[in-house]
Amino acid sequence: MTYKSFIRSKRGSFPCALLVALLFSAAFSARAQQTQPIPTEPFIVSLTLKRAIELALQNSKDIQIARLQASLANRSAMITKAQFMPNLFAGSGAGYTFGIPETPGARAPALFDVTYTEEVFNEPLRGQGKELQERAKSQKIFLEDARNSVIVRTASTYLELVMVRHSLDLMRKEQESADRILAVTQQREKENFELPVAVTKDQLTRARVVQRILQLEGRQDELEVVLRGQTGLPENTSIGVTPEDLPGVAEQEGANLVALALQDNVALRVAESDVRAKEFRLIGEKRGYYPTLQLVAIYSRLANFNNYLDYFKKFQPNNFNAGVQIQVPIFSAQTRVNIALAQVNLDVAKAALANKKTEVSAAVRVKTRHLRERDAAKEVARLELQLAQQNLTVLQSQFGEGRLNLREVEKARLEENDKWMAYLDANFQRQQAQLDLLQTAGQLDKVWQ
Repeated sequence: MTYKSFIRSKRGSFPCALLVALLFSAAFSARAQQTQPIPTEPFIVSLTLKRAIELALQNSKDIQIARLQASLANRSAMITKAQFMPNLFAGSGAGYTFGIPETPGARAPALFDVTYTEEVFNEPLRGQGKELQERAKSQKIFLEDARNSVIVRTASTYLELVMVRHSLDLMRKEQESADRILAVTQQREKENFELPVAVTKDQLTRARVVQRILQLEGRQDELEVVLRGQTGLPENTSIGVTPEDLPGVAEQEGANLVALALQDNVALRVAESDVRAKEFRLIGEKRGYYPTLQLVAIYSRLANFNNYLDYFKKFQPNNFNAGVQIQVPIFSAQTRVNIALAQVNLDVAKAALANKKTEVSAAVRVKTRHLRERDAAKEVARLELQLAQQNLTVLQSQFGEGRLNLREVEKARLEENDKWMAYLDANFQRQQAQLDLLQTAGQLDKVWQ
């Protein structure tokens, strides 16, 4: 190859190499873009209190666990009940025999056998089955309790978040007022109209406001995380809430709520279910003196190599037996002990039920009084806020007329903000007392149906 032909070949391959390099570069940049994480922007979801509770009930892990436990209790109750249904078994007892043909189970050795059993009359076993079925029903009551707990947690979190955000708005306005007061005091201190201690006091007031804002912002983040976890919303969701109040079911008379609690309280219903379960068990154990009746059928296929002809006059390979097995108890110490144990368990359950009724009745009355106290505290806070607002209006009017300085107006605004905060706290405490009373009275789930 001459020098000129070598140069021409290199010139022809250069565009191809450049094209290959560009393709590789484009592919690498496209792959880099694919591997880069796509930024997710937060989105806002506006929730009402009812919607938040609905989402929490749909996504609660506690409710899912309670449902599984209720299903487990139902399956456990079916174990005893299955003995009163047809049961068919197949097996084999084949083996080498020397002497009389017999298996360790005292049955003739067979190539295979089929056994049918069904309990017809067995009152102790039936009593145990009814006890387990009643316990399965009590697990459904625990499911309702799990729902009530989810409602209380979600409603409490939602209402506190509303209060915290409203308080944050007030505190930011209070910070603006504190800044203006501090600026006026510093100016007057420069003009020798104020002592340095006045500036320090206003600085301390502003520092306390900033500290309170930081505390509220931290609490707001905590409540948002909890509410997102309860409602199943993504982590990058910004939750919008609106001020709401609970339904007015808890405003009923105390005596009426006591009657409702004795009917609907979860702990009381569980205690009543326990008494019914113990009664079923006692009735069954007392009927242990009755005869038991069981249907039995057995088919066996025998083999001649087990030396049946050496011990029996005739060999029959196919054997079928069917009938009933009746057992009549003549003397049974075990039955007597079981009756005594069931009676003691029933007495304990009845005593626990009586104590629970007294506790629930007293708790409803106490929490009703507590709610009324919170109502009174809320009314006091409302009137104090109204008075502070009216005072601020008067001072603003005097400031407009030039009869008052700006610092006095801003101090009145700070006082109004403090009264707002006190009112918000009193309202939240009342809502908490109302939730507690509704849960004790067993009316919480009905409110949100």
